[in-house]
Formats: sequence, C-alpha cells, structure tokens
Amino acid sequence: MTEQRVWKTALAVMLAGALAACGKSGPENKSKERPPAKPALAVNVAHLGQHVWPRIATASGAVQPWQEASIGAEVGGLKLAEVLVNVGDVVKQGQLLARMSDETVRADVAAQRASLAEAEASAAQASGEARRAHELDKSGAISQQDLIQYDTQAKTATAKLAAARAQFDSQQLRLRYTRVVAPDDGVISARTATVGAVVSSGTELFKLIRKNRLEWRAEMHGDVLPRILPGQAARVRRMDGGVVNGRVRQVAPTVDANTRNGLVYVDLPPEAATSGVKAGMYLSGDVLLGDTPATTLPETAVFSRDGYDYVMVLDQQGRVHQTKVTLGRRQDGQVEIVQGIGANDGVVAAGAAFLSDGDVVRLAAAGAASAPVAAGAKP
Repeated sequence: MTEQRVWKTALAVMLAGALAACGKSGPENKSKERPPAKPALAVNVAHLGQHVWPRIATASGAVQPWQEASIGAEVGGLKLAEVLVNVGDVVKQGQLLARMSDETVRADVAAQRASLAEAEASAAQASGEARRAHELDKSGAISQQDLIQYDTQAKTATAKLAAARAQFDSQQLRLRYTRVVAPDDGVISARTATVGAVVSSGTELFKLIRKNRLEWRAEMHGDVLPRILPGQAARVRRMDGGVVNGRVRQVAPTVDANTRNGLVYVDLPPEAATSGVKAGMYLSGDVLLGDTPATTLPETAVFSRDGYDYVMVLDQQGRVHQTKVTLGRRQDGQVEIVQGIGANDGVVAAGAAFLSDGDVVRLAAAGAASAPVAAGAKP
C-alpha cells in the first residue's frame, strides 16, 4: 500500500507539471508566434498633368547618299598612270582624280591633224577648179559633163574635209578623257582605280557622294504615311546619343508588299557628315507631325509587369490598386497616359513597383497636400 501511494503521488506531480506547462504555452505563446504587421510604405502622390507636346512618328532606316555619282573610264585600252585621290577626300567639280597614259592618244591626234590639213588642201583645190570651170562655162569652152565632174570633185573633197575634222575632234576628245575629273563637288566614297591597271571603257574608277549630301530613308508603316508631308521637321538620333535635325523631302509613292512599310526621305544638313553620321548607318529618329495636348504622369509612376504598363492608384482608404494604362509619347521625364486612369485619380509617384495590389500606404509629408485621401483614413 505504501509503494502504491508513493507511485500515485509521483504521477499526480508529473500531471500537474504538464498541465502547468500547457497553460503557459497558451495565449502568450500564440501572441508571440503572430507575424509582425507589415509597415505602411510612405509615398508621394501624383496627378495627371496637361502639356502641349509635338506628335511624332518614330521610325528607323538607313542613311544613304542623296545621289552617288559613278565615275568611270571613258576610253579603253589605256594604262592608269596616276591616281590622285582616295576614299574620304573632298573634291571640287573639275578636279583631276586620275590620269591615264596618253602617249598613243597624242600620236593619234598628231596623225589626225595631218590628215585634216591634207583634207583642207584637197578641198581648197577642188573648190578652185570647180570655180574656174564655171567661169569657162560662160564662154562655152567646157562641156557640161566636165563641169559636173568638177562640181562632184569639189563636193567630195568638202565631205572628206568634214570627216577628217570629225576624226580630229574625236581624237582630241579621247585625249581629254585620259584625264578623269570630278563631275561635281563632293566626297569620294569608293575607289577601285589602281596605278598600272589597263582599264576598258566604262570601268568604274570612283564613286562620289554629290555635294557630300546625305539623306535618312525612314521606314514607316503604311498607316502612318498619309500623315507625313514634305517640309515636316525630323530628328535623327546619332550613335553617340546626339540629334541631327532634318526635313522631309518626299514620301515614297509605294509601300513594300511584304512589310507594308514605305520610305520617307529626310534631307540631312551638310554638317551631318562631319558630326558622326555616315552613309550606311542604320539609325532611328522621329518625324514631327505637329503639336497636340498630352495628359502626362512622371515616368517614375509607371512600371511594367508581364509585358504591360501599370500605375498604383490610391483610394479613399489609403490602399493602392494596380491599374493597367496605355502609354504614348515621352518627353522630359514625363510619359503620356492615353487611357487607364482619370483626371481625379491619385497615383503613387515613385516606387510603385515595390507595392502589391491592396497594400496600405501612408503619405509622405511632401505629398500630403495633394493626396485625395479622407481625413479619417488610417495609415
């Protein structure tokens, strides 16, 4: 009996301790296990603003010469004796670019000059004999057959003189063509001429960008082309981030059947070639279509998720709601809001990407005056 009583007493003590331990881990422990409340993020609020911005049509395209002249050999079978310019050289109209060996041509000119002199002498003799024959015909001392013969000889000699003069002019022209000159002011864009090479007639020796004048051939969708007019201003963005101002010269009359894009030809100023813009570059830019009103927000108020653009709109209870918006133009740190929110909606001005739909926020001191939140709203 004594052992039984001792065992029961020990069991009772153990149960009492267990119950006491359970009691301590009740409400107190539960309160300790609760996650701490998420702190409210302090935000500034922005509203839609009104601006007048230029409406633009953005495009990309290649920079090409306005006109590129092909300068070739106009006589064949001659050797290039001298090449005086290289790629990138600025040349003037009439400037000597290359010279061909002209010894054989000069010899041909001399021979033709002698033939011309002989033809002139023969023509003068035949003309004199015909004139004397007509004087004898007045006295009847010559037959009509002889008279016709003298006249025919005079006309034949005159024709031979004309042919000899034409041949002489042709040889002089060949001699002039041994000097290859620039047809216009510009810059040499390509050179295939090599000293010592024997060229044939029509072989291209140089390419010349006329007037060193470039143009931007912007590719635009056919839906935009009707709004593009000659004379409109354009801005082309250089590789280094700078901008070159141009002007629309003309719009292509057709569009590509595959891409549905058409070309807009934009004249670039002469200084474009010296400011880093080169023929062959593929650049982006804008054509200015005129000024129109724009409803804007700061760019910092807009964020992207899953390929869409959003803002966080603040409600009367201080909660934010993720709202999809459609964007338009951008300028000076502002972005145009085409649709999505109204004029009275307040949006988180910065840091919206760190918020989730339904989060509670509090207003920073700087933005409190502009926030459309009820006076009794809790942070």
